[in-house]
Amino acid sequence: MRPLFDLDPDGERLPIKVDTASNGEFFPLPLTAAQTAANALAHRRVSEAAARVGLDRRSFLVSACGAAATLLAFDEANAATGGRFALPPDSRFEPQLAQAVLGATTGVIDLQTHCVDPSGRWSQGADGERWKRTLTQVFGQNAKCTGGSFDCYSAEQLVKEVFLDSDTDVAVVSALWGAPGSNPTPVDYAAEARDLVAAMGGRHRILIHGGVLPNAPGQIDFMDEMAERWKVDAWKLYPQWGPDGRGFHMDDPVHGLPMLERARKLGIRIVCAHRGLPLPFLDHAYSHPGDIARAARLFPDLTFVCFHSGFEPGYVEGAYNPDNTRGVDRFVRAARDAGFQPGTGNLYAELGSVWRHYMSKPDQAAHVMGKLLATFGEDRICWGTDSIWYGSPQDQIQAFRAFEITPEFQERFGYPALTPAAKTKILSANAARIHAIDPATLRRAETPQAPDRIDQLRADYREQRNPSFETFGPKTRREMLRHLAGTGGRP
Repeated sequence: MRPLFDLDPDGERLPIKVDTASNGEFFPLPLTAAQTAANALAHRRVSEAAARVGLDRRSFLVSACGAAATLLAFDEANAATGGRFALPPDSRFEPQLAQAVLGATTGVIDLQTHCVDPSGRWSQGADGERWKRTLTQVFGQNAKCTGGSFDCYSAEQLVKEVFLDSDTDVAVVSALWGAPGSNPTPVDYAAEARDLVAAMGGRHRILIHGGVLPNAPGQIDFMDEMAERWKVDAWKLYPQWGPDGRGFHMDDPVHGLPMLERARKLGIRIVCAHRGLPLPFLDHAYSHPGDIARAARLFPDLTFVCFHSGFEPGYVEGAYNPDNTRGVDRFVRAARDAGFQPGTGNLYAELGSVWRHYMSKPDQAAHVMGKLLATFGEDRICWGTDSIWYGSPQDQIQAFRAFEITPEFQERFGYPALTPAAKTKILSANAARIHAIDPATLRRAETPQAPDRIDQLRADYREQRNPSFETFGPKTRREMLRHLAGTGGRP
């Protein structure tokens, strides 16, 4: 049965979203000629496959075959030597074949998702004004973002995009940067999101971050309240940000070390930090991921998760070069210089925005994943998507499930294989270990003796799936400049 109102009734959007959308923290980049050609070929192949199986485009695209046909077309268009989407050719026509590769066989824990307090009470001060511009003028093409409403980024929207339109089982609502009172996801709203899902019967479906800006007055002391009152599960740092436009280093004695000492004292021992991905117009020096590796060595009893893994938008990733000062190589060298070995230690890489950026560039994706696997091992890489800026994360999940590093690149560069076992660890098992989540509680729909309401909603929704296949982030440089205007050159 089809839903009453299709969000894309004519099937104009592909289920694997390759466009210029940014997460609002970097300038959108134009599509490459190869990406444009891949999208065009995918549209042709989808129409051909839909006609062959006797379905209209929309019905075909919401099926697993639609995703399979899109990924196969990307492979055909790229003719890459290092990375590929390993799907049987007939998975375009046979749902069982497509589902065998793209379907939910293991749990998914997303360490980086976002939602925004729709009340707008945070939209004060320079940071609040910037975020307000971002969410109304830039992301406001979404129909729900009209008349000053921010409902399209709310916890309710997150439930649809993340829990219904994707296979995600547990999501961490991550903190955003911004001065106290001007943060779109204050800890109390993150707790509301957690409580909303819990009230729906989603036990432990949402974990929350306590955002800490240790270079702002009173923030380290506020950690006590976040721990005791709001029961945060981990801490989130933005070392690039500062009230005076200057950031801090995680191992500096004035801001970084006192924050980590307080985390240790409070017994909340997971520290996630935005490293790499420079924020526009802030000091590039504070985006370097070297400090998280040094801090991890200083605090072996804490767990450090490097959000974005040092990635820089637009940088062409290749084989590891220890002298390179750009992109993921910076994080790889920092970890190796600090003495971390694959599969050991308290330092983890995270894939938020990284996988989304490179999954449509298969050779670069192979280099990124190969370098991370060779440095950290399959036990020290965690899944994250930066949703809901990119809409539902399902396309990222499906592309990752199908992706392989070719034997040629494995032999040539010494990369480990990205095996099904490695994917299971990255998608869920590593995060489950970090957050002490019992893996048996994942994929609850397959354990009828202990279903929860989210499982039931998901099962009902599958009968009338209605994904938008939209991304919500800014898509042009003009849109980014629009919301940066009037903030004194600061994000």
